[in-house]
Amino acid sequence: MKSPILGSAYVARSVNAADARMVNLFPEIVPEAGKEPAFLNRAPGLKLLATVGSGPIRGVWAFSPDDNTAFVVSGTQLYKINETYTATLIGNVSGTGPVSMADNGTQLFIACNGPSYIYNNTTNAFGPITDPDFPGAATVCYLDGYFVFNEPNSQKMWITSLFDGTSIDPLEFASAEGSPDGLTAVASNFREVWAFGTNSIEVWYNSGATDFPLQRIQGAFNELGLAAPYSVAKMDNGLFWLGRDRRGQGIVYRANGYLGQRISTHAVEWQIQQYEDMTDAIAYTYQQDGHSFYVLVFPTANATWVYDVSTQAWHERAGFVNGEFTRHRGNCQMSFQGKPVIGDFENGNIYAFDLNNFSDNGSTQKWLRSWRALPTGQNNLKRTSQHSLQLDIESGVGLNSGQGSDPEVMLRWSDDGGHTWSNEHWSKIGKIGQFYRRVFWRRLGMTLKLRDRVYELSGTDPVKINIMGAELILSPTNA
Repeated sequence: MKSPILGSAYVARSVNAADARMVNLFPEIVPEAGKEPAFLNRAPGLKLLATVGSGPIRGVWAFSPDDNTAFVVSGTQLYKINETYTATLIGNVSGTGPVSMADNGTQLFIACNGPSYIYNNTTNAFGPITDPDFPGAATVCYLDGYFVFNEPNSQKMWITSLFDGTSIDPLEFASAEGSPDGLTAVASNFREVWAFGTNSIEVWYNSGATDFPLQRIQGAFNELGLAAPYSVAKMDNGLFWLGRDRRGQGIVYRANGYLGQRISTHAVEWQIQQYEDMTDAIAYTYQQDGHSFYVLVFPTANATWVYDVSTQAWHERAGFVNGEFTRHRGNCQMSFQGKPVIGDFENGNIYAFDLNNFSDNGSTQKWLRSWRALPTGQNNLKRTSQHSLQLDIESGVGLNSGQGSDPEVMLRWSDDGGHTWSNEHWSKIGKIGQFYRRVFWRRLGMTLKLRDRVYELSGTDPVKINIMGAELILSPTNA
């Protein structure tokens, strides 16, 4: 029988109900002519592009309209990089947390949750915004020639002068007053500005008025708020964010028209709502091989969750340090030189997400998949003798030398729903060119205790991993 190894991550509040963990693997649908309807693909590794300053990388921005200039905030310094990733120091910025950036084709606006800076890419002038009417900026976006930003710890949304981020008119602001909550972030989408509060969202448009051009869109008010200011990210013609409202928090939404559509599962929400602090969550998006990923990082919780729009499936991304999964190294993202470029949360490294790189800049990338041995609804609570498990995996992927020249994967299992686990059982998946190698585990014993079994498969060798399925041979008993 086919054992249901495919699917997404779903570890429920009770592992006895669901214990399908997926780390550094993501599913891809095969719409037709496939061996199976889907397969599991190894998540991309990190290929080092450059080291920019001492880090951490607080923000990256590819300058429009060309693809030859980008900017990196590393620690308290702003750098400009060219197409060869050669970095030039521009100057200093304030703060230690994430930064928000936007450009108008000439100027780059760097919002540092208060003091903010403008770099002119034509004149190379750089400095803080010194206009006496500038109240500070928490986040910033661009709309029709204006920089739009929210004042920290207020309900106010401001605009700069047209095509000039250094100039602010003291009357060019409005208050998001549909709800008495504070305004925490702004983001532009389809030439409209979404003003995110802690318990509500308003959407504004450019009316062309001569006094203050932004006006509320009637009816575009949402009683969903924002749990983490830096969790807003744009992708797939919409905005994504970690939400909250007056009744709770910890649900992930995407924009559907002017409404928020829930995309997180109960299992993901249970995980998120256990975290000590979700307000420091940060998010970025990227596209690769037709997959559009929303990456949601929880620094305090040391965890990273990823939503794939193409499959509507969640998985975990993780580093692997001292034998434990940690948050993924990615802290921010930009698309530059045709690559998804990632900044490191701990040092000055910037990387490319590379599907042909099976380590994180030389460090181990461990992948893991756990799943129930029997398909949903087929466990009759009787014991089974499980004779063999065959993994349908692309074999013959070994490297020429070193670790991975004779790659292995590890299997273990739990007969109590996922609470405790067996010893490790290793099987080789084929040296280079051994494309017909079969991957088996035999004599897997009888399911005892709960008459239930969860399998867990993992590996650390830096080789290609593609899993099409698993075939389980078993015999039922009457006990």
